[in-house]
Amino acid sequence: MTLILVDLLFFTGKRGGMESYVREVYSRLPSDDPDTTFIALVTSELAAGDTAWFPGRVIDSGISGDNRVAWAWGELAQVARVARKLGADLIHCPANLGPVWSRVPVVLTVHDLLPFRHPEYVPGAYSVVLRALIRLAARHARRIVTISAASRHDIGEFLRIPVGRVDVTALAGQVRVAPGAGPAPTTVPRRSNQLLAVGNRMPHKNFSALLEALALIAPADRPHLVITGSHGDDPLAPLVARLGLTRWVTLRGWLTAEELTALYEESTIFVFPTLFEGFGLPALEAMALGCPVLCSDIPVLHEVAADAAEFVDPEDPASIAAAISALLASPERQRGLAARGREHAARFTWERTAQQTVASFQRALADR
Repeated sequence: MTLILVDLLFFTGKRGGMESYVREVYSRLPSDDPDTTFIALVTSELAAGDTAWFPGRVIDSGISGDNRVAWAWGELAQVARVARKLGADLIHCPANLGPVWSRVPVVLTVHDLLPFRHPEYVPGAYSVVLRALIRLAARHARRIVTISAASRHDIGEFLRIPVGRVDVTALAGQVRVAPGAGPAPTTVPRRSNQLLAVGNRMPHKNFSALLEALALIAPADRPHLVITGSHGDDPLAPLVARLGLTRWVTLRGWLTAEELTALYEESTIFVFPTLFEGFGLPALEAMALGCPVLCSDIPVLHEVAADAAEFVDPEDPASIAAAISALLASPERQRGLAARGREHAARFTWERTAQQTVASFQRALADR
């Protein structure tokens, strides 16, 4: 019997991609496996919410994932102690941070190295602390799991981790909806000229360039843009007003999976102007639901989207505006992208991600 402790001290229900990753992976692992038992150490937010997707019991750490200091302290002091007390054989830390020392071997998932590659996008002191904690956790981990070849390259460059200790497990674009909602239809009536963009409001998401691009499109031809993913007062609102785009932009907060699925299905184009990603999951989610994708011309998105998207210079608003206008003017190109996108996204499955993650666990255990 193998006991694996899963470190979910980051999980608040408001962290997007990393939470989607852990939910999708662990919901596909059997809860009745006679050879492996999973126990999760969770935040107070997750303990009070839905944990039915986790294939084992959960332990409330009493730590709020919204408290960055408490989260960091929990990674440094509590995870290894709980693992030792439980007699765990392995710890999985799926959100970049983990113990910097532990008698129990650790598999660490590093999604991206934004604080290393682009420290200017992360607040000063927080960036310094993050770099230190990620570096120490990665050096201690027995194996590293990451989500793209681009992130594996960064891990080698910035953390000096040998490539033989790093496993790439690509993500998937399947969007989970409520039971009974049924599969996504193969033909979806889309709103005329509606753009969709999703993501938090960190600078590298580059929504300012997208809004500037929208302002360059003549009002008579200007599409409506929906941007989701904010918490509280949206920091994009002043820019929307300053650019005179209030009529053409809807700023949405945090959405349920069902709400986001509906937006993917009804939008004409998904626009992804990001300057940096560890993977770029929203592009794959849009493809899976038949929404044509226009995304940044950066290496990781070529890796993820291949020939199923159109690419644009994310630092050139005029180029973004021209690409949006050209794609909106060509229903034939939209249909071609939608068809290629569905076919491409079908090659990525969470079942495979889960299997590859378990294989990484097995390698770490065998290394003992």
